[in-house]
Amino acid sequence: MVNTLALIVSSTLVYSAPLIFTALGGVYSERSGIVNVGLEGIMVIGAFSAVVTNLLSEAAGYSLSPWVFVLVGGVVGMIFSLMHAVATVHLRADHIISGTVLNLISIPLAIFLTRVIFDGRGQTDIISKSFGYYNFPVLANIPVIGQIFFRQTSLPAYVGILLAVVSYFVIFKTKFGLRLRSVGENPQAADTLGINVYLMRYSGVILSGLFGGMGGAVLAQSISLNFSTSTIAGQGFMSMAAMIFGRHNPIGAMAAAIFFGFAQSLAVVGSQIPVISEIPSVYLQIAPYVITIIALVFFGRNAQGPAANGTTYVKTK
Repeated sequence: MVNTLALIVSSTLVYSAPLIFTALGGVYSERSGIVNVGLEGIMVIGAFSAVVTNLLSEAAGYSLSPWVFVLVGGVVGMIFSLMHAVATVHLRADHIISGTVLNLISIPLAIFLTRVIFDGRGQTDIISKSFGYYNFPVLANIPVIGQIFFRQTSLPAYVGILLAVVSYFVIFKTKFGLRLRSVGENPQAADTLGINVYLMRYSGVILSGLFGGMGGAVLAQSISLNFSTSTIAGQGFMSMAAMIFGRHNPIGAMAAAIFFGFAQSLAVVGSQIPVISEIPSVYLQIAPYVITIIALVFFGRNAQGPAANGTTYVKTK
């Protein structure tokens, strides 16, 4: 029984880690009043940049931690998200259309660069420096609890959980968070109080790029171990669903991401779990997406985002 629970928890954390990072990015963006449906594209770019720099550094003889490439993915995600920030904040483009454009250009751009770098191939080589499973010192030796939660587990998932707690404090307990939320609720009132609405909205979108790029990098270095057109495959949209399901709250988004990660993990470890092993694998593979739709239909429809979310702010008005 303990071994089965340990297997489920470990797999759940592996698959939920990328969703946690990216969902947190969505929270920052939407709290500032900018809808970012481009999280999928940001994850693609983050995964691509992390895998490529990982492989190139190895080829150059450097042995660096995967966390270095997670940061690379985050930085590239920030740069990529600037297009969405400029389009929605200064050019006053529709938020949904701008985010969709990010999604549409990310995969063709990444695959084109992959073909250029890897001699015409549509996917990269397999990386040798990946996250793998992690044993927490001391904690892994605790009877039962240690075996379930702290042995052979996902370190990125625990980092994501920690970042969710930090993000909650930042958004709800700091001056920056108050200003971010104010421009998402009533940008006109925030402007009259001397808050730079444009700066705060740029900050929200750029932070979503940082976390989204990191989420893609974590996924590529812990699950797929390479980059191709199918590396992300809807994880950005699932992260956005987790953000909505979590009611634009970092803790709620994190909890929803873990729930969706559990649904995904069943397709992988379901064959080793009694009762679930009798369910045809095709149903387990589509289960995460069905569960996402059901969760949004029954719980997401009552989720109220920031009042000015998705609106264009014009300073002169």
